[in-house]
This record gives sequence, structure tokens and C-alpha cells, in this order.
Amino acid sequence: MTDATPDPYAAPMAFGQRMQILRQRRGMTRDVLAGLVGMSTSWVKRVENGQLQPPRLELMLRIAEALRIRDLAELTGRTNSMRVGLFTGPGHRRLAAVREAVDLFPIATDRPAPAAEHIRARLRHAWSARHSAPNHREVVGALLPDLIEDAQLAARQADSVAARRAAQAALSEVYSLSQFFLAYQPEPALLWRVAERGIVAAQESEDPHTIGVAAWLTAQAHRDAGLSHFDAADAVTNSALRYLEPLLPDASDDVRAITGALQFEAGYTAARRGDAGIAWRYWDQAERTAQALPAHYFHPVTSFSRAVMGAHAVTVAVELRSGTESVRQAARAEAAVIPSRPRRARHRIEQARGYQLDKQPEAALATLDQAYEAAPETIRYNGYARRIVLEETEAASPERRRRASELAAKIGLLAE
Repeated sequence: MTDATPDPYAAPMAFGQRMQILRQRRGMTRDVLAGLVGMSTSWVKRVENGQLQPPRLELMLRIAEALRIRDLAELTGRTNSMRVGLFTGPGHRRLAAVREAVDLFPIATDRPAPAAEHIRARLRHAWSARHSAPNHREVVGALLPDLIEDAQLAARQADSVAARRAAQAALSEVYSLSQFFLAYQPEPALLWRVAERGIVAAQESEDPHTIGVAAWLTAQAHRDAGLSHFDAADAVTNSALRYLEPLLPDASDDVRAITGALQFEAGYTAARRGDAGIAWRYWDQAERTAQALPAHYFHPVTSFSRAVMGAHAVTVAVELRSGTESVRQAARAEAAVIPSRPRRARHRIEQARGYQLDKQPEAALATLDQAYEAAPETIRYNGYARRIVLEETEAASPERRRRASELAAKIGLLAE
């Protein structure tokens, strides 16, 4: 006899048993899962007890999304026919080089580190390239290995308190850039290692903006890990806000912007929980913070700005599962131009989710095409977009199946 939780990947095991184990591992009740997939609690119970057959692909994908399952085979057990990654995209060709740079800490070297301002200039170039390139992971992945090594070296060789703090701030920012590259790739342990190093370097820097950015990314990593990590995401976000908000009267635009980004993150997590009142209250706070920034200001890391608040409103509505409100917010957000290609593509994906919720699948596919045009590497790694495309490849309409199949081929789903 053993009290250990069964392994859902051990064969043979029914679909319902797998779903129950994966749900329980997420710390999710049947009521919560039912609400997220638009079914009744009794339906979830009957599926788990084997009283109902496994659902069709459309609903199966929604279950996978709700449970943050990274590969549909984890839920179905059919590793040969259902090997479809959802919330982990394909490993990028530059992933190995980035991993090697993170792992290879330059201790035994006499090479002098580049000047701090030189590293800063390279970081500015890297952020600018990320926002402007459609293949942003390729561009950033090419820059990161040397940046990581040089920033680590600069932090090690700093010879004064001021120089050490500046070097740690630059190192933390390099790790922040690394997190954007590593997100949704099949290296979760590497992502967490970089996140933890980033927040430690930020604390060493004693720089409010750097601390805020590291906290923002760490909170996202917790939230993306699933429902059982939402409290940790809130703890990081609220701690950072308590630190930053007293500084705002004399703060720079960058510090104001990262505070606004954290305010929205608190609302985003609340929306994922289904708490509409808290979600929209935090969105209102972030909106006031954005309106206090210069009209054309755009935060280089978070994209926080006046222009992005409409996109944030769409995200809140989508996470609250309100199709009508999502579409209404999407229409309002159209007037704003988001200057970042990956952020614009992410907004299009959120719009597509709203259209899907509002039972407008043709509009959802058209919007995903726009996301692909803005930044192919964003949609290729986005689990929500992949789920919508997979659903529509089984649509009743031949035209929708054709469009979805073409998009599936473009984003590489057919090769997995």
C-alpha cells in the first residue's frame, strides 16, 4: 500500500482518471475546472468517474488549457497520435547556446569585462531589436550568449560599491531579457534559474526600477505555473508594489511605468482567478498610472504605456471568460497603435480568444493571421493561439478547416 499520488502517465489509465489526477495536482476543485471549460460540476465528476466518454477535441483542448497541460498527450495518454505541445512551444535553435551561457559562469578568466555603459548600450539595442523584429526570439537568442557572459563578468570584476550596484542592475536586466527568450520553451528549470538569478541581482543593485522589473517577471513565472502558484504571484507583486508606491512622487517615468505594469499584473492574476471586481479595480489603477506618463512613453521591457492599456482590458475580459466584453474592449483598443511587434501579436491573440469566446470563429482565425503577420515567433509559442488553431482544424465549416490548417502549417503545428 502507498499514499503516493498515482502517475497519470502510467499506462493503462482512463482519460477521466488522468484528468482528475492532473486537476488535483493543480490544486483545482471540480467547480473551478467546470467554470473554466464552460461545463457543469456534475459533468466533470462524471467524466472523471468514467461515466462519460472522453470529450471531443475542442473541449479536450479547453481542459488542457485550464489545467495548463504542456502536451495533450499528458491528458490523453496517446503519445503517438496526440503528441501536441500546447503551453510549451518548440525548442528554439538558439536555446542550447543560451543555456550554455547561463550555465558557464566565468570565474576562471582574466579577460577584462566590458565597460558598464557598453553593456547598457547593447541592452538598449537588444530591447529595440526585440520590439521591432518579427523573428524576435531569433534576434534576441543571437545576442544573449555574449551578453550573459559579459554581464556576469562585469558583476564579478566591479571594484567599488557603486560599480557593483550598476553591474548587478545590468546583469538583472540581461536575465530579464533571457526570460523573454526562454518563456514557453521546453526548459522550465532553466527559466526558473534565470528568474531567481535576476531577482537576486536586482536586490543587489538596490535600484527600484530593476527590482520592479525582476518582480514583474517573477510574478508572471509563478502565474504561468498554474493555479497553485497564484498566491506566490500575488505575494511577489504586492511586495514590489509596497516598495515602489511610496517612491512615486519623485520617481522617474520608468519607475512609474513598472509600478503600473505591476498593478496590472495584480489585476491579471485576479482575472485568472475569476475575481472581476479586483481585476478591474487594479486595471483602473494601472490606467491612472499610464495616463500620468508622457503620451508617447513606452516601457522597453513591459511595454507599459497608454497605448497598451486597451490591450490589457481585452486580456482581463478574456480571462474573466466574457466574450461580449472582450469583443467590446477589442473594438475600443483598435485606435491605439502598439509599437512592439511581439506585444502587438500578443494583443491580436487575446482578441482572437475573445472572438472565440463570443462564438465568432471566423474573426478569431482572421485575427490570428494578423498576429502571425506581426510576429510569427509570438504565435508559434503561444498556447492559446495553438489551441484555437487546433480546434478549428476540426470545424464543421470546410472553409474554417482550410484556413486553420494553413495557419497550423505556418506556425509549425504540423511538424510536431
